[in-house]
Amino acid sequence: MDLPASKDQFTFQWHNDPISQGYTGTCWSFCTTSFFESEIYRLTGKKVKLSEMFTVYWEYIEKAKRYVRERGDSEFSEGSMGNHFPVIWKKYGIVPAESYTGMLDSIPFHDHQNMYKEMMAYLKNCREINFWNEPAILDNIKAILDYYIGEPPATIQVDGKKMSPLEYYKKVLKINADDYVDILSLKEKPYYEKVEYPVPDNWWHSEEYYNVPLDEFMQIIKKAIRDGYTMVIGGDVSEAGYNSFKEVAMIPTFDIPSEYINEDARQFRFSNKTTTDDHGIHVVGYLEKDGADWYLIKDSGSGSRNGPNKGYYFYHEDYIKLKMMDFTIHKDAAKEILTKFK
Repeated sequence: MDLPASKDQFTFQWHNDPISQGYTGTCWSFCTTSFFESEIYRLTGKKVKLSEMFTVYWEYIEKAKRYVRERGDSEFSEGSMGNHFPVIWKKYGIVPAESYTGMLDSIPFHDHQNMYKEMMAYLKNCREINFWNEPAILDNIKAILDYYIGEPPATIQVDGKKMSPLEYYKKVLKINADDYVDILSLKEKPYYEKVEYPVPDNWWHSEEYYNVPLDEFMQIIKKAIRDGYTMVIGGDVSEAGYNSFKEVAMIPTFDIPSEYINEDARQFRFSNKTTTDDHGIHVVGYLEKDGADWYLIKDSGSGSRNGPNKGYYFYHEDYIKLKMMDFTIHKDAAKEILTKFK
């Protein structure tokens, strides 16, 4: 097939170079951090590199709090969703990447396997012995995090000025995390209502997903990327049409022909769990080719290093239509659709 071969074929917006998430389940932080870096540039012209691990650290603390308050009946995993960033940033702030890398002792790449196992074992033990002392549990979770990825800074130096992470977020970045919305398209939920996205990574059971019909879901993406916006998008990447060496994601005809991809096909796969919430990525550009859109994907996963365009994939629009379930974007890019919501 005549497939895209280079990211230079695409029209794309400014973004930092791809970096690897290593052996971690933190794609949600890498893609959303990258997205906000692009948004800061789009809105202010500033080029910044932010710390993925600062958000990850405090996300684990918030997960542990909920785990305690729900007496163990709450998800505690490595995954999360991009629309939890506003909660973390408004509470804890954010820092430049150089101020907090989350990598100690010159470790060559991120590896959270042992850290996560230790935290999970500790919390399971708390549940088994019915120990729910929140301050004590949080102190122990922080001790584990500090040991593996380091304690995040309480103050940072920016342009010779000392400030807190919260001050950096509010006074330097000057980005309003509340200006972003998450768009979903699930037939099982009512359209034009805000709903809960029923996946494990939505561990706090957010009901702030704007559910729209599939045609409108795709229209927002097509228009927004041409208008200079980027977006975080999430869905399923364990498919036969997903080839890391060719750097493409597409729907093979033995799965379903293009003309039959609709809301029913999409819902069917979500209902029978052949579509799952696997991975978060950053959509940074597009290429119109043979009457269809291809999207340039910045990806922190290891598979994106298998081809010549390190850190990138090329997604056919059919793949997004069938297998990508939600995306986060600036509300201005979806303002026409948002007027349909109560």
